[in-house]
Amino acid sequence: MTDDAALASEQPIQQPPRQAKSLTIGAVCKGLQQEFPDISISKIRYLEDQKLVTPRRTPGGYRLYSPSDVARLRTILRLQRDEYMPLAVIRQELASGRTVEDSSAAAPASADGAAPAARPAGGSPRRMSVSVRPGGSTYSLEDVVEDTGAEARLVQELEDFGIIKGELKGGTRYYDETDREIVRAVRELAAYGVAGRNLRVFKSSAEREAALLNQILAPSLRSRNPERRREALDALENLAAVASHLKHLLLVRDLRRTTG
Repeated sequence: MTDDAALASEQPIQQPPRQAKSLTIGAVCKGLQQEFPDISISKIRYLEDQKLVTPRRTPGGYRLYSPSDVARLRTILRLQRDEYMPLAVIRQELASGRTVEDSSAAAPASADGAAPAARPAGGSPRRMSVSVRPGGSTYSLEDVVEDTGAEARLVQELEDFGIIKGELKGGTRYYDETDREIVRAVRELAAYGVAGRNLRVFKSSAEREAALLNQILAPSLRSRNPERRREALDALENLAAVASHLKHLLLVRDLRRTTG
């Protein structure tokens, strides 16, 4: 045996890299639920309908998701949850090369699908994702006051104006995640002299927008078909995110005009 042959025989045989296994839509949904409790098969299908993810199909028509498909889904869901982006903007972000690693610094969602209220240096909390589904954590008045730094009388004032509405359980009033974040936001506004009566403008605007969005999807939202109703809820959440993004852009435009 030559020296070269002997050397070759001592080298370990390298196995070809093992191809990552594709997952069914059910397995993908289960794998994402720990970080995104509100995820559902219908929502994943909705994202596919919106051309945001394109899984491979078997000859029998079953969807098979590759690891890159799952990573793309995770990016989409994080951008919705943590950066409040509507799907139209997410599509642009993905087209520009946005990846799951870019969104990996995001904190995990809370039990009701909302991003936790982080307190960055500027003092503003992380914005919540748009979730219209009921459920999630509830908080007593003491919890809300301690977590937001607001005074109890401010919470009561918000209830008097109909801005928030707690639920009485066993003699104690509890507030949901959205109520708590409203209190936090109002406390920040109050620091600039925004009084409770000024909040009627925000309340009236939100009520008009909610009525419009509900009207658009009313037949599907009232459907007795659970699948159709879930799809309508997914669509409603996306519409709400788009409307919120549009309102933000209009506000920025008008503010620039007044300061230009």
